[in-house]
Amino acid sequence: MDYLIFLGSARDSTPPRPARLGARVAAACCRLVIARGHNAQLIDPLDFDLGGVFKPHFAYAPGKAPEALDQLAEAILVADGYVMVSPEYNHAMSPALANLLNHFGASRFAFKPSAIVTYSAGQWGGARAAMSMRGFLSELGCLPVSAMVHIPKAQEALAEDGTWVAEPDSWDGYIGRTLTQLDWWAEAAKRQHAEGKAQTTEAFAQDPSQRNAP
Repeated sequence: MDYLIFLGSARDSTPPRPARLGARVAAACCRLVIARGHNAQLIDPLDFDLGGVFKPHFAYAPGKAPEALDQLAEAILVADGYVMVSPEYNHAMSPALANLLNHFGASRFAFKPSAIVTYSAGQWGGARAAMSMRGFLSELGCLPVSAMVHIPKAQEALAEDGTWVAEPDSWDGYIGRTLTQLDWWAEAAKRQHAEGKAQTTEAFAQDPSQRNAP
């Protein structure tokens, strides 16, 4: 399987400390996905210059979109599933993650699964953001699996390289439950695509009005 691991943080400075706590969580997810025999590609918002004015990828004329957005659009299209890593902002998902995902129409994500992984420096692990992410990801067409991951006090749970500070087997098993569900649905969806039983939706390929009722 080919999975994209979206890092929902564009923070590159302090405070708060440690900076880019989400990078540790994303590294852990990449490591665990690879350990299961799959491919994992980290998608970091800092790698994309999205400019000051929002213009989604689908709004560009063919061949006119920034190269980085074109490459990400293709990666989203061919991936088998997605892992969405996010902190919590005002009980909602990361604005950096939402901004990046909103550049692409639902047809690129459609009929594939996603996994929700949230974290925090405090005790709740981003659980409230995770609930809001369910609706967001469902609208994109990459329905989230039921098992979610919440990592409280991530700065204490994870070292800078994404390895666990303590109880690695317990943490691996906790996240493994979610990844097992992701694998199951990704394999099923891939088989359906291979057999021609699932087609990517045409809704919202170029303009939001394409999903309007007649």
